[in-house]
Amino acid sequence: MPVDSTFLPLSALLRRGLLMVLLSALAIPLASTAQAPDEAAAPVETPPLGERVDVNVVNIDVYVRDRDGQPITGLEADDFVLEVDDREVPISNFYSVEDGRAVVPGAVAIAAQPVVGEQVERPVTTTAPETPEDQQSHLVVYVDNFNLKPFNRNRVLRAARGFLREDVVPGTRVMLVSYERSLKVREPFTEDVSKVSSALYDLEDLTGFRVRADSERREILSTVFEEELDSQFYVSGRVGQYAESIYNDMVFTLDALTELVTSFAGLPGRKAILYVSEGLPLRPAEDIFHAISDRFRDSSVLLETHRYDLTRRYDSLVALANAHRVTFYTVDAEGLRTYSSMEAATASYYAGASRIDSQYISNQQMPLRLLAGQTGGIAILNTNGFDEPLDRMAADLGTYYSLGFISSAQEVGRYREVKVRLRNKQRGVDLRYRDGYRDRSIAQRMRDGAVAALQYGLEKNPLEVTLAGGEATPHEGQNQFLMPLVVRIPIGGLTFLPTGDVHRGRVRLYVAAQDLEGGLAEVQEVPVPIDIPTAEIDIARTKLYEYRLTLLMRGGRQTVAVGVRDEIGAAASFVTASTRVGV
Repeated sequence: MPVDSTFLPLSALLRRGLLMVLLSALAIPLASTAQAPDEAAAPVETPPLGERVDVNVVNIDVYVRDRDGQPITGLEADDFVLEVDDREVPISNFYSVEDGRAVVPGAVAIAAQPVVGEQVERPVTTTAPETPEDQQSHLVVYVDNFNLKPFNRNRVLRAARGFLREDVVPGTRVMLVSYERSLKVREPFTEDVSKVSSALYDLEDLTGFRVRADSERREILSTVFEEELDSQFYVSGRVGQYAESIYNDMVFTLDALTELVTSFAGLPGRKAILYVSEGLPLRPAEDIFHAISDRFRDSSVLLETHRYDLTRRYDSLVALANAHRVTFYTVDAEGLRTYSSMEAATASYYAGASRIDSQYISNQQMPLRLLAGQTGGIAILNTNGFDEPLDRMAADLGTYYSLGFISSAQEVGRYREVKVRLRNKQRGVDLRYRDGYRDRSIAQRMRDGAVAALQYGLEKNPLEVTLAGGEATPHEGQNQFLMPLVVRIPIGGLTFLPTGDVHRGRVRLYVAAQDLEGGLAEVQEVPVPIDIPTAEIDIARTKLYEYRLTLLMRGGRQTVAVGVRDEIGAAASFVTASTRVGV
């Protein structure tokens, strides 16, 4: 996919020649300028030698609505039944949010008790606690200009501006992207929704490519029913070329969506994509092949539709979105659709034209239903009034339940089906949630976290890691340099296992780099064993551990991200540093 370097890049617009290689490493303890830890900061009790338990909590966001679409609040963990692959699993973490405020934060094992004499039906917090990292909300407004006409797009954008100004929960990070055969970040993640709202105005002057697509469809339909063309072979050939063109366009379109969702892998919390288009075909030109079948009375031509079936690509996108906790809210900007067979220009085709149009509309809207329905979102279709359905989306962002459960190491890499129901069934109650997940290994989560630190400035540093760069020196090859990098880790923050005469620690580094144009090197993984004599461990805890490595990089402005994981203590930090390499 072409890259527009005038806008911020995304993770899949990568690997444009940036080379990063770990050439050498040297690790030594350094004297620390910090004060020695006090008694309250004594070393944490370590697990038995060889024992390492990695716990990963998977969160399933559930939206519970009544028959009128209004949120049902006041439910607790015991009200839900959570099943993974048709097996009930215990809910280890329960989080309830109502109108943007946490109601029951923390683990379900901790429950507040009402004071004797008070009439309290449900324990609630009196003040809104700080939102946990895994419950932070991210919203992406995705305007697919390649599959939009300007008038319809701008009508939705007006509603979207009102939605952003009035309905988005404070604290939500919002980003604006657009697609015009390449993905462009118009406004990066920000809590200032006014910036995104203002940036929407800039999109109103852009070309909407769907005008051309609609014109091409009318032209190919007229070809199918042109009386002078009585050769089915010729007509089928023309339609095949048309279907192939749409198919190729859709591959680019779905690749862009996949790239965006992939870039969210290391981003913690909930992610919602408001995807605005005029529909995407499930099987390009399916309606046109039906028209050929009708005219020439040959049903065998319908087998051609299988050549252009995109179902597997949509299914893969859904699975990826569910793996990264991304919910789609899809908008058909066409609004209330009318059949083109009712228009004067096409009314003379034949009596069954309305059925062909119906197939076309269904084919265009099916992927929008699929993306939204299987990720727990809402498909906004067949309406010219977008305010009310966007209000429903706002309700999802501000009122929901999060059911957390612990996944085992055996579940890594496999796609698991999820089902949620209320323990006491209620008529007229609708539950929406993502219908599956794919857990990632620790290494993959660390790699994703390093990339997220580069792409979205996502830094967290409980281990208090610091980075320092040195002077780059020229290397063989044009515009290539050797760049020294020093990673410093406070030893007192690491967990060690006593093994005879030494205390053994295990740290693993994940190093990524990105240049100014968005080129991203593949994440490098470096194991770092740390063995300290038992007699020196107390003194060592007041010092820093320094790890030196050398990177082979292109010249220019570079940003380096390092993920550091304490393999024994299961703590992780992600830090970044920017530097100019060479000239």
